[in-house]
Amino acid sequence: MKKKLVVLTGAGISAESGLKTFRDMGGLWENYAIEEVATPEGWEKNPQLVLDFYNERRKQAYLAKPNRAHLVLADLEKEFEVKIITQNVDNLHEKAGSTNVVHLHGELSKVRSVKNPDLIYEVDNKAINLGDLAEDGGQLRPHIVWFGELVPMIEPAADICLDADIFVVIGTSLQVYPAAGLVGYVGNDVPKFVIDPSMPAYSFNTKNVEFIEKTAVEGIDVFLEKLKNL
Repeated sequence: MKKKLVVLTGAGISAESGLKTFRDMGGLWENYAIEEVATPEGWEKNPQLVLDFYNERRKQAYLAKPNRAHLVLADLEKEFEVKIITQNVDNLHEKAGSTNVVHLHGELSKVRSVKNPDLIYEVDNKAINLGDLAEDGGQLRPHIVWFGELVPMIEPAADICLDADIFVVIGTSLQVYPAAGLVGYVGNDVPKFVIDPSMPAYSFNTKNVEFIEKTAVEGIDVFLEKLKNL
């Protein structure tokens, strides 16, 4: 029976593949404020601006290549039952070969109807514009969880964390909720690792946490060595 390795990833792992984050830009993305392009209010105010923004991000993500950290996590499926919970909206984990990925905040390569959140389409690298409709007649919008919206995948993610034998956090400062609360679902006796170069003020109300103060690409090899002793 393979041990269950649960991995929570954030923007830091994608950044090393060249995908910048809102935090890198000081809350701006190509001079757009978060409120303009990543909230329901922004969508209501200027949907074409929001579509343009995500069209550009979709193109960038489509061209991005997985880095060593992504590839190692995919390779670990040979030895562990690996489940990845990611806050990232790119598909770099899937490109690397990971087969069990939960996207908390949606996926750039998908769009959905404004009338029915369950009517989802895969668009790969295709640009979406006003007037592009779902089969129910609803305008297509990015399949992204915007600030202020519910995170529908948080409960399945919590269930995965409850079942973890080993838990590792890579490239996220755990400042954004509800994702940051997932650590609380991991058992106290479960070995936990945090790979992050900045080591912000993590506040874990749990035990058995080891910090690896490196980037995702540098830290993944340190983590591999730690795994050998478990």
